[in-house]
Amino acid sequence: PDSPVKPAPARAGNVTGGGDWAADRIVPDCIRALTAGQPIPVRNKIATRPWQHVLEPLSGYLWLGAALSGNAHTRFRHPPAQYASGFNFGPTLNSNRTVADLVQEILKHWPGAWVDKSDPRAVHEASLLNLATDKAFHLLEWRPVWSFEETIANTVAWYRHAASSVSESASRTRDQIAAYIAAARSAGIVWAR
Repeated sequence: PDSPVKPAPARAGNVTGGGDWAADRIVPDCIRALTAGQPIPVRNKIATRPWQHVLEPLSGYLWLGAALSGNAHTRFRHPPAQYASGFNFGPTLNSNRTVADLVQEILKHWPGAWVDKSDPRAVHEASLLNLATDKAFHLLEWRPVWSFEETIANTVAWYRHAASSVSESASRTRDQIAAYIAAARSAGIVWAR
């Protein structure tokens, strides 16, 4: 009934950004191939995904937490209980790009090549994924900060310059967070005011 716990499930689009080294994920696979001086193997070049930098959903999750806490109530139009529901945090529609677009954008910042490794016998993968973020936009006044191009530029910069040491990784991460917040303030995004 009147519990202080307010659950609010949140989901993100396809997240990129420095520090992801997981196997069988397109950006880490690109970085490993480029580092080794090999062409990037691309399994599904026509798959379209909502690419976004990891800082985008993180800003949404933190802003949603603030709305639920009620501590910053003057910045929100509704009572905390109204935010206790599911939210999607994703990029603008023009950041929904194919894997081929993603790889070509990466190659603008780290020269190399890619090779089509699609296999018609491979397990079916959805060709188009998208997130409806209108609820986050209207209820939380949240919106993404970085364009697709800025997302990929920042992602590749992290890997190119920060992967050499832990201290460089931490420094590059702090710099990117500061740049992201500055861009959000410049765009007049409500959580950054």
